[in-house]
Amino acid sequence: MRQLILDWLRLGLICFGGPAAHISVMHRVAVEERHWVQEAEFLKAMNFCMLLPGPEAHQLAVWLGWRTHGVRGGLISGTLFVLPGSLIMLAISWLYTNTQTVPAVQGLLLGLKCAALSVVLQALLRLASRVLKSPFLVLLALVSCLTSTLQLVPFPLLIANAALAGMLWYRFRSRTGVRAAAEVPDSTAAAEVQPRGEARRIVMTLCTGLLLWWLPVVCCGLLAGWSSLPVRLGLFFSRAAVLTFGGAWAVLNYVSAVVVDDFGWLTRAEMADGLGLAETTPGPLILVVQHVGFLAGWKQSGDWSPTYAGAAAALLTTWVTFAPSFLWILLGAPWLNRLSQRGWLTAIMNAVSATAVGLIAALGIGLAGSTLFSEEAALPFRQFLLPVPAFGLLRPEAVLLTGLGFVLTFAFRKGLAIILGCCASVGWLLSLLG
Repeated sequence: MRQLILDWLRLGLICFGGPAAHISVMHRVAVEERHWVQEAEFLKAMNFCMLLPGPEAHQLAVWLGWRTHGVRGGLISGTLFVLPGSLIMLAISWLYTNTQTVPAVQGLLLGLKCAALSVVLQALLRLASRVLKSPFLVLLALVSCLTSTLQLVPFPLLIANAALAGMLWYRFRSRTGVRAAAEVPDSTAAAEVQPRGEARRIVMTLCTGLLLWWLPVVCCGLLAGWSSLPVRLGLFFSRAAVLTFGGAWAVLNYVSAVVVDDFGWLTRAEMADGLGLAETTPGPLILVVQHVGFLAGWKQSGDWSPTYAGAAAALLTTWVTFAPSFLWILLGAPWLNRLSQRGWLTAIMNAVSATAVGLIAALGIGLAGSTLFSEEAALPFRQFLLPVPAFGLLRPEAVLLTGLGFVLTFAFRKGLAIILGCCASVGWLLSLLG
């Protein structure tokens, strides 16, 4: 067990970048170095995690711990994979609230935001090449991008519609006899015998997981009132955690729209800053929501110290974001073969993943508008308001830094650390030059 703790603490400190980078590091350690699992089993678990809501890299970490050391191992691996990055993000958020008005810091933040644009585009292209395998899925991605950009459909309804479309498409292809290999059920998996005592395990795991997930939120409601900020944070980010199909990039568009436009907890610039800061820390990218929680608590601290209020809100946000992932894995891990081979489930998740591609594109559009331009305008079009940039307020320094990020990412294929470091350094130098 001591070795397990050391291994996962190390992984929590060295996993930078997005989910693809995290999974590749875990593959090297789990399959090639430590030989915890075989290649085929690792790939099956990875595909299973991609079917679930929530951060897939974190879920894979929980599964690897469960696979080698049972439930206790899953709890340890999942916690240590997040803990280092969470503590670092907490410190960065505190520094941000105290130094964001310093010109040199503003230059650093602008560089990070511009670097994040290239990272978003890279994630979009990678996911699109992996997911958009048919004209139907391409159409879903385009529709989701358009509806999200124009804010025509709420995010939960968009995901539900995508799931329904995937199911209907699967039934249509089944009737016509045209199905992809991934959608054909595995008869051997279906023939598995249900383990003895499985119903009791499911009930116990579900009850314990739900209790631990919601206990902090209920305590906040009893102590501070059911309309207090901690309760609203807990409810919102719990909902977001259940709807994060497609990974962190997909849900960030939804989180950004709600916390900025609906709740007013952050400004659009602060949300973009948080995304850039999250890229600099180890652990899951979705830790950006911890930054959101910290700023919300800081601004609405009331009688509390802003630091304590921000830290408490940040930790609550992190708890309700990652607690569901533990629950999904500990519930479903024994049923890995069955669940990963269900054709209808695969079809639904393919449709949801295609929708996630469109959501990432919408996130990139919004991030580009808030980063490259001093302000945006709303152009009336029938009953809609189209968000358009004010081209007269284009920021030359942001264009330069974004171009640098694109060149480093796509021309020289540099790693995330180099891209962030170069863009932040150049942004800092530009701020010194005035």
